[in-house]
Amino acid sequence: MGYNPTMGGAGVVPLNVLHTADWHLGRALYGRRRDEEFAAFLSWLVETIARQEIHVLLVAGDVFDTSTPSNRVQELYYRFLGQIKTTACRHVVIIGGNHDSPSFLNAPQDLLQAFDVHVIGSKTADPADEVRVLRDAKGQPELIVCAVPYLRDRDIREAQPGESIEDKGRKLIEGIAGHYAEVASCAEVQRADLGVDVPIVGMGHLFTAGGKTTSDDGVRDLYVGSLAHVTAEVFPPCLDYVALGHLHVPQRVGGGDRVRYSGSPIPMGFGEALQEKIVLKLRCEGRQLSVEPISVPLFQALATLSGDWATIEQGIRAQLAKPSSCWLEVNYTGKEIITDLRERIDALIEGSPLEVLRVRNQRLIQQVLSPSVTEETLEELDMAQVFVRCLEAHEVPEAQRPELLQAYREILESVAEADDDRARV
Repeated sequence: MGYNPTMGGAGVVPLNVLHTADWHLGRALYGRRRDEEFAAFLSWLVETIARQEIHVLLVAGDVFDTSTPSNRVQELYYRFLGQIKTTACRHVVIIGGNHDSPSFLNAPQDLLQAFDVHVIGSKTADPADEVRVLRDAKGQPELIVCAVPYLRDRDIREAQPGESIEDKGRKLIEGIAGHYAEVASCAEVQRADLGVDVPIVGMGHLFTAGGKTTSDDGVRDLYVGSLAHVTAEVFPPCLDYVALGHLHVPQRVGGGDRVRYSGSPIPMGFGEALQEKIVLKLRCEGRQLSVEPISVPLFQALATLSGDWATIEQGIRAQLAKPSSCWLEVNYTGKEIITDLRERIDALIEGSPLEVLRVRNQRLIQQVLSPSVTEETLEELDMAQVFVRCLEAHEVPEAQRPELLQAYREILESVAEADDDRARV
């Protein structure tokens, strides 16, 4: 990270920045709504911003889980933005993610700008419009943010007839790198015009090479599979820090602290149940930045119980002995065929705060159905995964599947764009 001795050291008032992402407000878990959990997180976040004396909040995409958030979810969002103004936080910068509707995020853009809430829902026609110069209480520049939202395929690549998957992937990476270079160049020009060597922080919502995911977090490839996973080299060296969203596991990119994912603040699925959730605090003294993780409390316990009936029963009794409520996923894998598994579980937890959201009786499925059949429901799969299952069911040759999947994704994106266009009318 850059350091300018004329800016750092004694006498410089530190600038505190908080990096978070992937709230997925409105997301359900096997049909169970989680509004109370999201409300608890946002209340905690306001308290943390106040306690940590945060001056700038960065939200790196996927604020909402769907493009049409419910009224309750919208209420949570706008109430949070209102509460922020009661703290020392001077600026909020929000970028759109792949789950967000650009038109929905951008609709109140001008109004929110008046309250120093900067929203960039989609790629702008002029790269300079994705650069925000943030000023302190005295009107002096304190931070420049390159607020690059999720870049859709159509934003960064012109389709050509006869392109291979490899060509598409290469053009996508080149398009992403080119856009970051343009935005970062605009930021450097603005910094030079200001005559003040303030830090430049980048933002993004994308999938990086080697990124860690969990089995049921809902994270999916954004473009053409792993061919479009970028590396840390995509982000220009003038960016002192890059705040990323999309991957729910907190992680570094490229081994250092300069490019990081904050991860999701609450477990998005049972696969994240044991994962520590964090937000990242940046302390800026001039252009010298340090990063500190802040643990997010667990607002709703999740647990998966797997094994034979004795193991599951023991696990449930252990959960019953705990004072807090818990949502359970039960996966029976014993040899004995149990036809009343759900009834046994319900009898054990009756009158307790435990709630079982999902029961999988693998033994019964294997006994009654073909071994090739797995117990999946539509609510567990995204649209691309459903299409993959269709390709498998119709025995489409493996060599043809990548092209068909990419065409399907392009169709879905076109439909989403049409919906956004109608919403703007």
